[in-house]
Amino acid sequence: MAPDSADSAVLISAVTGMGGIGKTALAVEAAHRACGQGWFPGGTLFVDLRGYDDDPVTADQAVLALLDALGVRDRDLPPTAERQYDAYRALLAGRRDRTLLILDNASAPSQYLPLLPGTDHHRVLITSRDRPDSLAVRLIDLETLAPDDSVALVTRALYDTDERDDRPAREPDALRELADLCGHLPLALHIAAGMLRRRRHRDIASLVTDIREAGDAAAFLDGGSPGTDLYGRSLALRPVLETSYRRLPAEQARLLRLLCLAPGAETGTEAIAALADLDVKSAVALLEELAASYLVTVVRGGNGAAAAVRWRVHDLVRVFGAGVGAGNAGLREEGEAARERVLGFYYRWADAADDRLAWLPGMVEPERFVDRGQALAWLDSERAGLVAAALWAREERYADTAVRLALCLWTYLHWRRYFDDLITVSRAAQEAAHRAGNRHDEAMAWNNLGLALREAGRVEEAIDAHTRDLAVCQAAGDRRNEAMAWNNLGLALRKAGRAEEAIDAHTRDLDLSQAAGDRHGEARAWNNLGIALAEAGRAVEALDAHTRALDLSQAAGDRHGEARAWNNLGVALEEAGQVEEAIEAHGKALEIFREFEDWYGAGQTLANLALAHEDADRPADARAYWLQAADAYTRANAPTEAADARAQAAALPE
Repeated sequence: MAPDSADSAVLISAVTGMGGIGKTALAVEAAHRACGQGWFPGGTLFVDLRGYDDDPVTADQAVLALLDALGVRDRDLPPTAERQYDAYRALLAGRRDRTLLILDNASAPSQYLPLLPGTDHHRVLITSRDRPDSLAVRLIDLETLAPDDSVALVTRALYDTDERDDRPAREPDALRELADLCGHLPLALHIAAGMLRRRRHRDIASLVTDIREAGDAAAFLDGGSPGTDLYGRSLALRPVLETSYRRLPAEQARLLRLLCLAPGAETGTEAIAALADLDVKSAVALLEELAASYLVTVVRGGNGAAAAVRWRVHDLVRVFGAGVGAGNAGLREEGEAARERVLGFYYRWADAADDRLAWLPGMVEPERFVDRGQALAWLDSERAGLVAAALWAREERYADTAVRLALCLWTYLHWRRYFDDLITVSRAAQEAAHRAGNRHDEAMAWNNLGLALREAGRVEEAIDAHTRDLAVCQAAGDRRNEAMAWNNLGLALRKAGRAEEAIDAHTRDLDLSQAAGDRHGEARAWNNLGIALAEAGRAVEALDAHTRALDLSQAAGDRHGEARAWNNLGVALEEAGQVEEAIEAHGKALEIFREFEDWYGAGQTLANLALAHEDADRPADARAYWLQAADAYTRANAPTEAADARAQAAALPE
């Protein structure tokens, strides 16, 4: 905005953002600094247009205030609005000293267009909650503060009042949590700082606790608001949100209410269309209008494609919008139906993605996803919403579909090693299935929970989960899933160091799979039985078991199972002293794991190759494989294993 800057041709700038973001404060501070630098020797003219009040200031009213500031009043005031505008523009045109005109809190172009100077000598700064896309103005979009800046704002506010107030230094974690609860919105942070000043003998953690217990940060903060800000405006959040909501056309208001019920902090366009029962084109048009009003934020994907665009609602707006629907029976039913639709959307496509991840030659082609890469990309982009929607299993109305969603997320969450998410959704699914008396789904949920617990290092809990899974399967006479339960119980027992019990469990799995003619299950059983046999010191039997697993996997066309069999066969060959044959087997496993982008499997295989090269007295090659293993583990979201591999590499000569 500086006259001598490269932007001197920009006559009008607009500071835009959601209510409470600090637009007025920024405009006033910028004007103060600009005048201090001598950019505007004519000073500033400021008008609060109160665009979001019940009775906003019109342009005709605002021009009177501007004329008064320019010294035109009483008898000198022209009698008609037209002549008043003429006088106003004439005064600005004849004003040699450059002036900054601040038109604050505008809600519509009709409030400020008649007030523009009509000369390129002066500059105009508009603030608004609505982006003026129809005008060629320089936009300055404000976003919520970064976490560190939020903490600094509250810290400075307390210090300026009392430099002895050391609560921010004593309670950094509580202060960060408070900033999170305020959504990093400056207005909310200022209110919270005022409450802390009033509660000067209480710690920050007590305010955090009170807000969490209230469940509605905006309502709680408004109840303890210290009054008005430096500009005489009420320090209150809900009125800001209410005025923005009331101004929306009915279709936009409906979409905002429903979007506030969506699972996850960010939602994809397709999911929002399902939520609102709209086609994608209509949903995008409404979302763009809401984004122009700063009630939703566009989150762009890496390639900028429309399908990659996601939409975020500020936490305070989300709670407000959900509250609007909860207070009206009709709107509440509308919201519950919307949640059913988006849950159905998530289940349909998560199930299709899961089918693609489990697909083998000869199976029916899943819909939508042509390969594993597409399926994983969709699951990655929707993960937060999928996990949140699966937790709706805790609510009776959504339990059936949410349980099915949780169960079909197992392969993906395990593949990506999101074990905390897998534990959370599996527990919710198990509890819901148990309440519904659905033994099949309960058994599957116990199974998934046990696998996640084992991978998370909680082995005894995993054994308990698989034992419960086994009991449910046996009670239901489900022999196929009983075989799987024995297999996974064996894995947990082996990890607990109970190799003989693991051998017994895998043998039971083998017997059941063979009796059912399940070649995939039989290959799995031989593979895991071989590992347990090796740990029990029965190397020859282990070698035979892995050879059988390899033959069965190849016959069934199970490439991923074949990779596991090659890798485990390599371990058995190395134990038998056949190092070169082991290296060859691991090489074949590695090729397939990379083909599937199974980076954890690739990391394990590379680590086995490193060990084999160490046994062959080739330390340089071993070091290279350890470093490759570290890279693969990093890609697999396995930082502990990656660190161990790097440590192994560091211990070897280059």
